[in-house]
Amino acid sequence: MNAKLQEQAEREKSEESVLKLTEFVTVSELATMMNVSVNQVIGTCMSIGMMVSINQRLDAETINIVADEFGFKTEYVSHDVIEALAASEETDDEADLVYRSPIVTVMGHVDHGKTSLLDYIRKTNVIAGEAGGITQHIGAYNVKLDNGQRITFLDTPGHEAFTAMRARGAKITDIAIIIVAADDDVMPQTREAINHAVAANVPIVFAINKIDKPGANPEKIKETLANMNYLVEEWGGKYQSQDISAKKGLGVKELLEKVLLEAEMLELKANPDRRAIGSIIESSLDKGRGYIATVLVENGTLRQGDIVLAGINHGKIKAMFNERNQRLTEARPSEPVLILGLNGAPQAGDTFNVVESEQEAREIANKREQLQREQSIRTKKHFTLDELGRRIALGDFKELNVIVKGDVDGSIEALSDSLIKLSTPHIQVNVIHKAVGAISDSDILLAAASNAIIVGFQVRPSASARKIAEKEEIDIRLYSIIYDAIEEIKSAMEGMLSPEIKEEVTATIEVLDVFKITKVGTVAGCIVREGKVKRNNKIHLIRDGIVVFTGELDSLKRFKDDVKEVGVNFECGLNIKNYNDIRVGDMIESFEEIEVKQTLN
Repeated sequence: MNAKLQEQAEREKSEESVLKLTEFVTVSELATMMNVSVNQVIGTCMSIGMMVSINQRLDAETINIVADEFGFKTEYVSHDVIEALAASEETDDEADLVYRSPIVTVMGHVDHGKTSLLDYIRKTNVIAGEAGGITQHIGAYNVKLDNGQRITFLDTPGHEAFTAMRARGAKITDIAIIIVAADDDVMPQTREAINHAVAANVPIVFAINKIDKPGANPEKIKETLANMNYLVEEWGGKYQSQDISAKKGLGVKELLEKVLLEAEMLELKANPDRRAIGSIIESSLDKGRGYIATVLVENGTLRQGDIVLAGINHGKIKAMFNERNQRLTEARPSEPVLILGLNGAPQAGDTFNVVESEQEAREIANKREQLQREQSIRTKKHFTLDELGRRIALGDFKELNVIVKGDVDGSIEALSDSLIKLSTPHIQVNVIHKAVGAISDSDILLAAASNAIIVGFQVRPSASARKIAEKEEIDIRLYSIIYDAIEEIKSAMEGMLSPEIKEEVTATIEVLDVFKITKVGTVAGCIVREGKVKRNNKIHLIRDGIVVFTGELDSLKRFKDDVKEVGVNFECGLNIKNYNDIRVGDMIESFEEIEVKQTLN
């Protein structure tokens, strides 16, 4: 009898030590399933040379190593899905392979000149459109050089909040340009970027920027790099480096020559005559066009009309555009394109495949979705007696539930990551829902049910959602810069509520008609739906709940007269300073920035 009981206990134990996983497992989910702390899992990943963040999804190889370290076996329930995709994969014949252009990621610290370098190369200005001059989205640009060769650039944000995005940047790239400002130092984010590139086995070219500035000392940077065991070629090492000034264009040509030299040594080849595979760089929801995804083709040729499967989303490509919004019919290897036609916003970093039929795509996507739902049920932390004991021991344990909505997937992930990291033993931050799109009624109801606050990044609530939020007294915080969101929630957690500068909405205005006037630009004929707009107010231009521009009014008129303010239900004419893309149906939100004293109560 005892032997039977012992045998049953052993069988149960062996079943417990097998992790049932899908191909979508994040670091925090894996930690929950193994009942260990997230830091232990991150530590194990670092010991095998992988820099990971809480919400980062792991590949099968890494999961197996980490699980083994903690004495668990793994069983992949999504194996048949992977096999179904592998079966439809084509193998490339050596004779079909042709050279492709290199995919280059520009990485480095905030404000060290990544976007300025890309600006110079693309001869356009990206920075002006980024809030606070900080790159918040991943950009992909295909650039044709004077000698006819092409390079695809990925511009990944530099702030540490974007570790997961940057880790993805280093994964799909062939060469990394690490940019360091000559008047600064090798910062922690720069070291992290170097670690990502080395871990992903990506060749590095160092660009030492701002050499035209008075305090610039490129040799000091090279010395710091040498102390980190990265000897540049001038100092007898193997790493290529170039002194540049991104603003003036000094040394940029030589830098690109060095990048092409590295690419030649890699012998990058792809087969354009097969079905395309590649990676999702970014995805978002657009009012007129539906779900749009920026994809990077790694092999094969992607054509309009192809049926694409990416994660749990699928669809037929209705249209394709390049980064200058020009329409394309096909994209060859190493080309980034914007595709329309998917039925949802896939996660940045997902692999996309072109499949035979829509039915096959739907079947695989549904199977993945079902597996992902099962996974989330398995990884939900339930309230246990141990947890109750821990909370009683701590005394004043609190939880902060957060719902994160944003305009693009990468920013949502980065923001969720940063918020989870704010957790302390006394205050636990839980991101209970995160998604692309405007703040909807269902988000408000979820917040009401789970006692959560809503954080909106570059999005706005719909009119009905705002009404429900007021009725239910749900706190909606809206931001356009990620650091502001992190800082404000951190302050709230420390008990230092109310930010120093608060946006107070003064009026909601609807655009009824649009007129193009020479020497003036676009003038919008509007009606004030709520509140009172003043001439000196700042404005947000909102299209389908998403903020597309923040700026100032250039003029405010009633009939032909300039006026200081216009009240509710009155019509008015206005135009926005340095911005002309106003459309009928747009909403304009005018606001005042009010300074509020910080209190500790």
